[in-house]
Parts: sequence; C-alpha cells; structure tokens
Amino acid sequence: MDPSLQFCPNFYCLHRGKTGRGNIRIHSRKEQRYRCTTCGKTFAATKNTPFYRLHHPHDLMLIALTLLCHGCPPQAIVAAYSLDERTVAAWQHKAGQHGQRFHELKVQQGRVDVQHVQADEMWIKLVGRKVWMALALAVPSRLWLGGVISRRRNSALITALVQMIRSCARGLAMLVCVDGLASYVTAFLRVFRHKVPGRRGRPRLVVEEGLLIGQIIKRRQGGRVVGVVRRVVRGSAAAIAAVLTRTETGTGINTAYVERLNATFRAHLTPLVRRGRALLRREKHLSAAMWLVGCAYNFCWEHDSLRQLAPPGLGCKWQGRTPAMAAGLSTRRWEFKELLTTRLPPAQWKAPRKQVRRRRRRVRPPTAVPDAA
Repeated sequence: MDPSLQFCPNFYCLHRGKTGRGNIRIHSRKEQRYRCTTCGKTFAATKNTPFYRLHHPHDLMLIALTLLCHGCPPQAIVAAYSLDERTVAAWQHKAGQHGQRFHELKVQQGRVDVQHVQADEMWIKLVGRKVWMALALAVPSRLWLGGVISRRRNSALITALVQMIRSCARGLAMLVCVDGLASYVTAFLRVFRHKVPGRRGRPRLVVEEGLLIGQIIKRRQGGRVVGVVRRVVRGSAAAIAAVLTRTETGTGINTAYVERLNATFRAHLTPLVRRGRALLRREKHLSAAMWLVGCAYNFCWEHDSLRQLAPPGLGCKWQGRTPAMAAGLSTRRWEFKELLTTRLPPAQWKAPRKQVRRRRRRVRPPTAVPDAA
C-alpha cells in the first residue's frame, strides 16, 4: 500500500481527486483502507475501480471481463462459472464506465498527433431494434480515438464523434478520409474552427486552413460494390497525396484502416456479430462493452503493423508496440488487470444548468354577455 499514489474521493474534501498532497495515510492494512487527514474520512483501496464492493473473488471478475473482451458470449461465462447473467452484465457495465473515464484522462487530452484520421459508422442489432455506432481512428498510430452510439444515423451522431476527435488531436491540421455521408463534411467544417480576434464583439470563427477532407463513395448494385469514386472535398489532390506519402497510409483516399478496426470490434464483441444470438437489450451495455474493448485495444494489445526492430541484446528480432505507445501516450504495454485496478480521479463537478423560470399567463375572467332584450 502506497499512500503517495492515492487521492481522496470524498466529494466535500478540499483535496478531492488530487495526488501528491501528503494528506493520505494508511488506516488499515488488513481491510485495505486509507484515511484522508484533510477531511478525516476513510476509503477503500478499490474505490473508483470496478472492484469496489465486489462480493466475488477479484480473479473471477478479471477472468470474466477478459473473456468478454475476446468475444466470448456471456452465456458461456454464466454456464462455466455458475454466475448470474445480471452479475456478468453489471461487471461489464462497471468496467465500461471505468474504461470511458480512463480514455478521457489518457487520450482525450489534446496530445495525439493525428495527421490522418478515418471515421466510419456501422449498425448493430439489439433486441427489437438496431442502433448505429460511429468510430474514429488515427491511422499512423492505429489509435482508437473514441466512439458514439445513437439510435439514428444523423448529424448529431457525426457531430459528437467529430467533437471527440478534436478533443484528442493536438492540432486541427489533418487529413480526414470518410465515406459518402454528407454529415461528415458539415460536422468537420463546423467543429474544426478557431477564433480569430481583432474586432469588437464576438470573434470570427475560421475553418482551419490545413484541414483536408476526402470522401470515398461506393456504388452498390445487388448488394455488391460495382464502383468506387474518390472525391476531394477540401484541399487539393496533391496535398492529400503528400500526407498519405508522409504517413505511409496508402496511395489514394481510402477508409481501409477504419474498416479493419470495425472488423476488430466485431471479432471481440459478441453482440456485434452479424448473425448471432447473444444480443444486448440496452444501449448502455453496448456502450460499456465498446469502451472496455477500445481501452484494451489502445493500451493492452500489441498491433502487428506497429512492431519495430528490437535493439541488439534482447534475444528477439521484433519488439511489439501498442497504439498508445505508437502515439506517445505510453512507454510500455499495460496489463489488463493493471488497467482495471488503476484508481481514476472523479470527474470535475459541474453546476446544474439553471432553468429559466417561466412567467405564468394570467387568465382573464370571462366577460359577461348582456342578455338580449
């Protein structure tokens, strides 16, 4: 137990979510509890982790989550370990929320040199309906930038995804390759703008000059692709070719990398299988599974296309790298257990939006109608 790496989770503490303040002491080694000297409250070592208040062995939950991240149906886990389906679903939901917060703290901090990003969406079948899941990928590092789930494939879905891309990117100058959906162009031109001061009043918003957008439009006939049209929406063909050459991500406008990412998610998430019987009922469970697999993909799984020649003396020819290592967000490969047991500071509290009080309309009394003489 290392108190120097812990923080106080108490909502009313002045040092809430802050480490290195010297206010954390060991309260009980047997019960694995810490104590904050600022507010005097105690908390468990598993607070702000999926293992908090767990009534089963930690290793059992870790095994179940590992199997879920590698495409094992929940029904098989229930049958193998004599668990309840609601228990496995609750574990996955807690781990997914932890993965989403981990992604916000590690990836969505504006430190990724994107250069070339690809985005795509796919529909997923739930019980009684279908939803859309949009994903984004930084192609040079193969880093998953995030995903959004919505019941409709509209501009709100694409705008939320583009805003997530901007929160991850270090700069707004990049190449964007998408499919023929017109909402992508509108969303990127609206979100990728910066303020230009110089005049009184509201500053003017200008689209980033280095933003390049290319679309690939597939023509289908009878369920098969019969033609592909590559269109330059913003920028020039020479500028797009220069970015593709510099990043070594193809010779023309393509969405092959994000399509491969879709296949990875389908292989590691049972509900994403096109013809399967392990369907989900709620969108929040699908969102939790997406964040859990995405974090494992970024920080725990080594990508074959990112490997490098190992330095002499290691006894191996190649040295594997994860997408987070290629993007400069990590210097090592994270273990899946380490990813789940890491305590994450809570999100900053935001005051609720004050609702405008509406004035009541006065009801005028009915006027008396004189009787006819």
